Amino acid sequence: MKVLFTLGFALMVMLSFGQKKQLVEYKDAIVLRAVAELDSVSASPESDFRKEIQESNISGNYVFDITIREKGVVATVFVVNDGENPIDKQNRMKDIMKRYRFSFKVPKGKSYKFQYTFSF
Repeated sequence: MKVLFTLGFALMVMLSFGQKKQLVEYKDAIVLRAVAELDSVSASPESDFRKEIQESNISGNYVFDITIREKGVVATVFVVNDGENPIDKQNRMKDIMKRYRFSFKVPKGKSYKFQYTFSF
């Protein structure tokens, strides 16, 4: 009984660690990881991110300055290529991006800004 309890407890601990987001600490690593993740979700037709973009009929190139903060939350999204796309599509794309949560977290109290180009 004691062994079964210990195994069950060990399994719960391992599962709880598996669900936590990985902490990425250095700016270069954070930007590379964020760009790779955005490349992946915007290219994958099965991702919720891509499905929402397709449902909104968004097409063209969108250049944004994106700021990430604690827990992978998108803090700000600013349009860089103003005037190239219709305002309503830019705003819709900004809304979609603001709701996105990255699969990693950054150091507490810090935020990191990078530029990303979406091409649809």
